[in-house]
Amino acid sequence: MTMASDSIDKLTEQLAGTTVESSTELVYKRKDATFKLNTAEDAKELIEAIESFDNMKALRLEGNTLGIDAAAAVGEALKKHPEFEKALWSDMFTGRLKTEIPQALKHLGAGIMSAGAQLVELDLSDNAFGPNAMNGLVDFLPSKSCYTLQVLKLNNNGLGITGGKMLAKCLTECYENSLSTGKPLALKVFVSGRNRLENEGTKALSQVFEKLGTLENISMPQNGINPPGISALADALKTNTSLKILNLNDNTLTEKGAKLIAQVLPKLENLEVINFGDCLIRNAGAVEIAKVLNENNNKLKELILSGNEIRQAGANSIIESMEKKEHLEKIDLDANQFGEEGCAVIKGLFEAMNKEDILASLSDDEGSEDEDDDGEEDEEEEEEEEEDDDEDEDEIQESEIQINKDKSVTPQKPKDPSITPQKQIKVSAADFLAFPSPTKLQQMGEERGVAIKHELGDEDKDIEKLVDTIFRISTVVTETDEKTKQAANQCADELLEPVLTDSDSSGSLFTNTFLVKLGVIKGEDKKYKPPEDVSGPLLVLTHIIQQEYVSRFSREILQVFISKPHPVFDKASTARHGLLQTLYAF
Repeated sequence: MTMASDSIDKLTEQLAGTTVESSTELVYKRKDATFKLNTAEDAKELIEAIESFDNMKALRLEGNTLGIDAAAAVGEALKKHPEFEKALWSDMFTGRLKTEIPQALKHLGAGIMSAGAQLVELDLSDNAFGPNAMNGLVDFLPSKSCYTLQVLKLNNNGLGITGGKMLAKCLTECYENSLSTGKPLALKVFVSGRNRLENEGTKALSQVFEKLGTLENISMPQNGINPPGISALADALKTNTSLKILNLNDNTLTEKGAKLIAQVLPKLENLEVINFGDCLIRNAGAVEIAKVLNENNNKLKELILSGNEIRQAGANSIIESMEKKEHLEKIDLDANQFGEEGCAVIKGLFEAMNKEDILASLSDDEGSEDEDDDGEEDEEEEEEEEEDDDEDEDEIQESEIQINKDKSVTPQKPKDPSITPQKQIKVSAADFLAFPSPTKLQQMGEERGVAIKHELGDEDKDIEKLVDTIFRISTVVTETDEKTKQAANQCADELLEPVLTDSDSSGSLFTNTFLVKLGVIKGEDKKYKPPEDVSGPLLVLTHIIQQEYVSRFSREILQVFISKPHPVFDKASTARHGLLQTLYAF
């Protein structure tokens, strides 16, 4: 046994409240938890331990309560340790007045600065600071002793906006002061949760983050941050490309904040943990994040999106985006709004990917939205549909009407077909989409798909608009009318292939939107009701899923939902059966 280890063992035996975790770390905690270190005499045991410890790089004082005089004595002892690197001082001021804490911090910081120590980690978490305690750090944090700081933990300190701004000012000064050394402050870990930083405090700190560009862990849960603060933080993330952990749990990102963060994610290729639990990102926010994760952040290990009011469509998007994440270890979607059936579907999708082990419990799911009105018929809508049908029949039989270029109609005298052939009626995309019918779809000719795409204009890449259009086309499709079915399939290919081929994330949105239009899952429009008979859309979908532009995962999602019983399929059993047979064949 070496002399150094003999010395450590002897020291450990002598100090009842002191333990030596390693040859470089000293841990002090009184056995009597009620004992307070008010004076230098109270801290005598601790001081002796510090003074006699060779090569003390870390001092852990968690669970003690340090007064001003005791802190001054500890600060004096620290002056003898220029090798000191880690101040692990969480939960160190229990029961102390807010006026005591700043002075105690000043004494401790003064000792470190006098020693010429180069601090690597400072942990002051779980101390009831309030903004006033930052006054005890305004000299220390910008000093040379903090130029080397890599880990800063100020969690649950009640800093507030004022304290957050003071902290940002200190760190800015530290960074700017350190530039002259040629080795600027390179903070890697910043933890500051439960501090009521809100937007203004977050904006101030974001400016520091942007300058640093070295952060690997930003954890700021429970700070009352809204989209304005998230916007500033998102800008700061752009320079911190080595980021591995982003924890914004229990802030109010909303859909807007989720979109802002999603835009930055492609720059964060080293990201391993995303914690956006309880952030109210909802369905739209989940879809925005999924679009980006589909093609980026392949090192991701953990994704937490619990408690976000996400529904089934959003979950489908997220799950699909996880399919290629080889390093994924955990995904938490609990406390959302999937319902019992939705939870079963989610579990099934993870089983299909052979990743069921990484899915966290869904035991706190909040249930899907009320669907009691799904089976009710809206009399007004029924009447409108009947009127539409009447107009369709009238137009189909109008063999003696010619549609002119100005879309006006003029009656024509009947002609003897044996003398003059009947003139082919010219139907535009606008005419067809206004009142769809099988005849008009066929009369549009071989360029019907191009014409409909042209009619959509700037919306020809909008997935929701495309699906809505395909549904409108497919309502005229039947099992027995092969020509109309082929015409509808041609239109579907023309509309979907360019969009689904270019982007993996579009496939998820297409699948979700189609399921919403079928009425199988709930969408954003609470008043939407699916067609009474979905046979046509199912027949066209059977064609679509056989095309190369549709992903395997989209087929798997469709298979899960189409295979489950649902009232919407009651009048479309044959079409549904054919679709399932095709899905099972893949």
